Amino acid sequence: MFLPAAAEAPPPAPAPPGHILVVEDDPAMREAILEHLRDRGLPALGAPTSAAARRALATGEPGLVLLDLQLGGEDGLDLLREIRSASDVPVVIITGRRREEIDRVVGLELGADDYLDKPFGLRELLARIRAVLRRQEIGRASRDRDPERGGYRFAGWRLERRLRRLTDPAGVETPLTRGEYALLLAFLAAPRRVLTREQLLHATRLHEDVFDRSIDVQVLRLRRKLEADPGAPKLILTERGLGYRFAAEVEAW
Repeated sequence: MFLPAAAEAPPPAPAPPGHILVVEDDPAMREAILEHLRDRGLPALGAPTSAAARRALATGEPGLVLLDLQLGGEDGLDLLREIRSASDVPVVIITGRRREEIDRVVGLELGADDYLDKPFGLRELLARIRAVLRRQEIGRASRDRDPERGGYRFAGWRLERRLRRLTDPAGVETPLTRGEYALLLAFLAAPRRVLTREQLLHATRLHEDVFDRSIDVQVLRLRRKLEADPGAPKLILTERGLGYRFAAEVEAW
């Protein structure tokens, strides 16, 4: 759950279930996005600042957050960190022209599900939002069909699928994000096989148009958690020009 709103701020009205929270400080752009979404049957609420977004999040989790990373003098990445530390709600980030590549990489590393660069068309925005929501629904249906029993052992590590819990050789739990968990499952299901970026994108249910190096970012994050020396990995190896290969012996149970 998100932290409650500040005491001095009046509590906002309850948000409709599954709404889209548009965090954008430009009034004209925010209203254009809200109108476009609502006209197409998607409930949406606007927040001009990080503080307003936090108050909105305190009333109930939205179905998706559309987050501009340049909120005036505020850094939208800080708000993204807060959201991701408290929730798995899908987040689509909007980046401007200045430092856009850095913002994209950092945003994806922090757990954003997709991104858009300014300027963008409202039709593309709607398509991206619907794609992210569709992937979330597919993932939810898949989890409902598969109780994820059993797990894997590799190099002293243990992954329990039912609990989604990863423990290191010393038995200490290592937390994983949704993307890291899906990526690790893809590797463990196909040990010692080269997996292309396209295969890994599909396995982690990322949209085809998402920045391709987002897989490289996910691999880097996973290496930092699994490898004694991420700079000289022994478990997740890079196959240049091809993709990645999980080198350890894997035992399913």
